[in-house]
Amino acid sequence: MNDALPAISPALRAALDDWLRGMAALQDAADHTITAYRADVAGFLGFLARHHGGAAGMAQLRAVTQSDLRAWMAAARTRGVGPRSLARALSALKSFARWLAEREPGFDPDIFLAARAPRHARPLPRPLAETDARAMLQTVSGEHPEDWIRARDAAVLTLLYGCGLRISEALALTGRDRELGTSLRIRGKGGKERIVPVIPAAAAAVADYARRCPFPLAPAAPLFRGARGGPLNPRLVTKAMEAARLRLGLPATATPHALRHSFATHLLAAGGDLRAIQELLGHASLSTTQIYTGVDQARLMQAYRAAHPRATGNGAGTGS
Repeated sequence: MNDALPAISPALRAALDDWLRGMAALQDAADHTITAYRADVAGFLGFLARHHGGAAGMAQLRAVTQSDLRAWMAAARTRGVGPRSLARALSALKSFARWLAEREPGFDPDIFLAARAPRHARPLPRPLAETDARAMLQTVSGEHPEDWIRARDAAVLTLLYGCGLRISEALALTGRDRELGTSLRIRGKGGKERIVPVIPAAAAAVADYARRCPFPLAPAAPLFRGARGGPLNPRLVTKAMEAARLRLGLPATATPHALRHSFATHLLAAGGDLRAIQELLGHASLSTTQIYTGVDQARLMQAYRAAHPRATGNGAGTGS
């Protein structure tokens, strides 16, 4: 893997490898995250080498200026790198700089930490309407000729919508979860654990599936199974939902993850507390959860434009 980084000095390559190993071991970062971080930081170091000539080393890193960082971002944008990808790359670079500052005497990370990523509009989640979410669960439960597979698909989707789980979290459940109580301990992204309440409909759907499943559900084995008894592939859940959305005439945005969005959006619309919803979803930052307030506001404005006399042009309105 180091052979792919010819423009980086051996000492800096070793530092990059050590940082990534630490990310994997201490922060429980996923493999694809480590791969992305390596590419992001190596991409900057490669640019630095081309920008100044010669292999990039600690001396070049210590001498980085805001002008260098702006030139790197401009070059990335010229290659078609989007603002979200560039923001992620800058975040990785800042993390690496912080790590180096703790280990390299005299290395000052402030130039990196002060750099600002280009602004980008974060797309709003696309939740289903409450009636569409209920229709989706009912339709999926009748899509497959095998009754236990119909029950399985309905159980998985009910957990996504009723408990706000990610599909990976639902498929990580084991046989010991076949009889759900009133709450469920979930291990989410980064190994973070949270407790989510289980609504009766979710407990009933899982119990119905477990009763019909033709395979033994040992406590340590996966709860949700494929047709041959192996762990359920998330793609099969997506396909079941695709068939149901086509039958219902719903848009392509009606995906399994949209059910998790629907869980959060519908809770917020019903007066749910944003901090509580953050905990239920397992978001590390409240800012991630706050995006659902944008969905709620967008729906409010849509209803306003559809019904308000001045918005529709149907009347002149009245004074206050």
